[in-house]
Amino acid sequence: MDTIITGGKVVTPAGAGEWDIGIAGEKIAAVTLRGILSTQGSKVIDATGKIVVPGGVEAHAHAAANVQPGAPEQVTGTPNAGPAVHSIGAIWGGTTTVVDFAPAPNEGDLADGIYQYLEPWKGNAYTDYSAHAIFTNKNTPDAIARYGELVSAGFPSVKIFTTNIRPPEGRGLSLTPVGRIDTGRLHDLMCQIARHGGVLAVHGEDDELVMYNYLMAKQRDQWDWHNANLIHSKTVEHLAFQHVVHLAERTGAGTYFVHVTGNDGLNAISEARSRGLPIYGEVLTLALSFNAENYKEPDGMKYHTYPSLKYEEDRQDLWKGLMRRDLSFTATDSSFTTYIDKIAGRNVVDMRGGNSGIEVRMGVNYVDAVVKRGMSLERFVDVTSTNPAKLLGFYPRKGAIAVGSDADIAIIDPNVKMKLSNDYLHVRDYTAWEGWDIQGWPTTVMLRGTLMIDNGKLVGGPDQGQLISRKVEQSVLQKPAF
Repeated sequence: MDTIITGGKVVTPAGAGEWDIGIAGEKIAAVTLRGILSTQGSKVIDATGKIVVPGGVEAHAHAAANVQPGAPEQVTGTPNAGPAVHSIGAIWGGTTTVVDFAPAPNEGDLADGIYQYLEPWKGNAYTDYSAHAIFTNKNTPDAIARYGELVSAGFPSVKIFTTNIRPPEGRGLSLTPVGRIDTGRLHDLMCQIARHGGVLAVHGEDDELVMYNYLMAKQRDQWDWHNANLIHSKTVEHLAFQHVVHLAERTGAGTYFVHVTGNDGLNAISEARSRGLPIYGEVLTLALSFNAENYKEPDGMKYHTYPSLKYEEDRQDLWKGLMRRDLSFTATDSSFTTYIDKIAGRNVVDMRGGNSGIEVRMGVNYVDAVVKRGMSLERFVDVTSTNPAKLLGFYPRKGAIAVGSDADIAIIDPNVKMKLSNDYLHVRDYTAWEGWDIQGWPTTVMLRGTLMIDNGKLVGGPDQGQLISRKVEQSVLQKPAF
């Protein structure tokens, strides 16, 4: 064995126990009772008193868009946060796989278009990575009909927006290629997804109501940033979720809703799952930590990403949904900038989307879910790693401590106790979780057998990450599998 991890509580698909892990090359070669593996010639990592989990899988990050040729600097003199910034934050926080986004082209080979868009990741990846393909109204019926090319190339997941998010005057603020898809294209695309065994990721908001809400906000003098939740409202989310669920039922497409924010949307997911539909939900750590009242702080824009935070009762219900398994995993919607730029948007159109939570996701989830709410370690691993790996087609290569899986490992030290400060973090100059009580944090992280973070020190480089081909297990797409 090249490396042996011993002494820790290890969370495997069979449960948590006192196991040793043997690593050979990039793979996990053995999971055994303590003391069985010979340590001769092996590097030994002592995890005594610590918790050993699979590296996190971040299903929602916007990185490559920020550094495409011609992309303007969001803050003059400060390079945009591309793959290097996102992935170094991720690896520091125990996340070893990141899923980005790339627009599906109309001309040429669809997969080649995705590969080209992901070029900025090459040589700038502290984590492994992949991407969802974005389809919008700009895509032709021919491009939709050729979706199977993406599945064959290892890109089975598709992202769509049911809204343009902002009115026309605000759309230039986003570097991500956002654009709504009409019902005709969406129905056709979902038929293709069902046929080829892919999965649909949905930013669900009713576009007509969103745009009308902007109009009314201006007339009602509700244009300040802290009214974002009145525009990107619970009703907006609920209507879109119901619409897409109906299409999913008719087409048979496996579907998940990204960044669920309200209890009405959550209820739509729960009801669909109760009828056996393969519908899943993602929730952001941001929405589990804060609510719309935080917008009213002087720099409350730092808590924002689209759609918007909702009310305290919604936040509590999101936790209930995660604990009872109607929400399947946590994510970030990482697309961060500097503090000055984040708070520059003083109205509901100019607010900056995205947030800087990719580094804190694993640690904050551990504290809030396991320490404060009694979530089991097995469920913690499900929501931070295993479930996104399964839904997006990484599993069992990713998301498991098991023989044959990639040796992607995070070691959490439950004895780390502190007030979280941006001084402790490693990307950009602010965190929405400033002052958060921490009781446990990832301190050692391994990517495919290579030590990246060693007891709080960065030892791996940006040449370690690889593009990972994916294929979704069909059992995940036939009914709620988790």
